[in-house]
Amino acid sequence: MSDGLLVLFNGIAIFVIVFFLYFPRHGRKDMVVALFGINVGVLGVSFTLADAAVSAGLGLGLFGVLSIIRLRSNELGQQEIAYYFCALALGLIGGVNVDSWISPVLMGAIIAVLFIGDHPQLFSRSNHQIMRLDSAYTDEKQLRTDLETMLSGKIRRLQIRRVDLVNNSTVVDVRYTSTAEHSSDA
Repeated sequence: MSDGLLVLFNGIAIFVIVFFLYFPRHGRKDMVVALFGINVGVLGVSFTLADAAVSAGLGLGLFGVLSIIRLRSNELGQQEIAYYFCALALGLIGGVNVDSWISPVLMGAIIAVLFIGDHPQLFSRSNHQIMRLDSAYTDEKQLRTDLETMLSGKIRRLQIRRVDLVNNSTVVDVRYTSTAEHSSDA
């Protein structure tokens, strides 16, 4: 497959991911430039490493280190990390010509996985909240009962992060299934 065709497939794939999947679902415009930037950067380096005498393993290791540094420098959610790495993978796949149909198929698979895995209807009643409550709960059973009432849902997992008896507050990480007619997107 020609390099130009791979670049075209990569361009279409990253465009679909950013403008039809990521931004409509998450709305962080700062991530748009990050996704495009990492994709085009990796694509360029992949082409360079494919033609150079430098080992591909060295290039991939460099990108791994850079990605970890990038991901640690700004708070990203799990979905954003997935989009970020998929953009990185698209660039790698588009930049390494394997002379077959495998690259476009892998790009399509990445788009399909993001479409399905991040679809708003998938587990739409399943929610996650980190809450600061204005009461100091030392009884987890009472906390569970009160949270189920507050959240109109069934608690699946509850983790008390902090109880402050002086300021009368509790920080709790709660995962729940909404039983209300309208569930919130968390």
